[in-house]
Amino acid sequence: MFYRDAGQYKSSYAADRAVFPLREDRIGLAVILLVAFVAIPLFAGDFVIKTVMMPFLVFSLAAIGLNILTGYTGLISLGTAGFMGVGAYACYKLTTYFPGVNIIVWILASGFFSAAVGVLFGLPSLRIKGFYLAVATLAAQFFLQWCFIRIPWLYNYNTSGAIEVPTRTLFGVPITGATAAIEVRYLILLSAVVLMTWLASNLVHGRFGRMWMAVRDMDIAAELMGIRLLHTKLLAFAVSSFYAGVAGALLVFIWLGGAEAGDVFAIRQSFLILFMIIIGGLGSLVGSFMGAAFISALPTILKFGLPAMGIPIAGATAEHLNFMVIGALIIFFLIVEPHGLARLWQIAKQKLRIWPFPY
Repeated sequence: MFYRDAGQYKSSYAADRAVFPLREDRIGLAVILLVAFVAIPLFAGDFVIKTVMMPFLVFSLAAIGLNILTGYTGLISLGTAGFMGVGAYACYKLTTYFPGVNIIVWILASGFFSAAVGVLFGLPSLRIKGFYLAVATLAAQFFLQWCFIRIPWLYNYNTSGAIEVPTRTLFGVPITGATAAIEVRYLILLSAVVLMTWLASNLVHGRFGRMWMAVRDMDIAAELMGIRLLHTKLLAFAVSSFYAGVAGALLVFIWLGGAEAGDVFAIRQSFLILFMIIIGGLGSLVGSFMGAAFISALPTILKFGLPAMGIPIAGATAEHLNFMVIGALIIFFLIVEPHGLARLWQIAKQKLRIWPFPY
């Protein structure tokens, strides 16, 4: 096939839509899934799973959602953590009122509540863009965070404002609560992320993805081509918020087992997720995973890795160093490679394919 021979040229619409057109990519993906589903639960300890793998998966899902909105559609959002909180509280209320329904159903259903809120706050996107849209979504973040703390109905009049996760089972096996095994929770989280990544990949490689990218590149030209801007932008907000809501529910119910709204869904979390897609690569699902892997693993590396290598570092110093490294990398990628780690990985793959005969 011409696409296979030329590498970067696509000879058909089907080839252009192919998620993994190269055999090497499909083999690499199979190896990664085998390691994730088999090797890590069997050989990795509870510390690695809970401290490294689970936050990586949760933030990867949230980064995919934000990348659909910012990377593929070109709409800046600073309210991702707020939409994650909507999903978490929606799941909490649903499982409280309907305890007989499987918790997995409510985790996925919570994304629709977050999507509805995202569409509501996405309405100004037809009139404003850029800095002004960022400010509007920032206002949404502060408003939602205020609701999480000040509306007692959300947390059943618990004065602490915390979400207390009850024990729920799947086929008789606890998957939430204190009795749930960490390996079981990890596999549930991994399965959800793989499924939703597959759905996101089909979206961005299909008709909706082309509409989003057309709006991102030039919205006026997209409108002249027949793309309805309001529907397209609101769809991007809905899908992005849906992914954020599911990520928030997974964060509380599967990873942490409980949460304080003021800490987990604060504005700092929204900025970190934005940094993930900037460092990983805007408009790239692979970049979402790379950015999430880097930023979620960096605090653990600084806190435990440096002392293990004989470099003593205090907790506060490690936190400051973490922000310094992230800030330096953001400046580096914005100047040197705006498409982030995903682009560097793509260049490396191209060089490896023609090695050792570059000419």
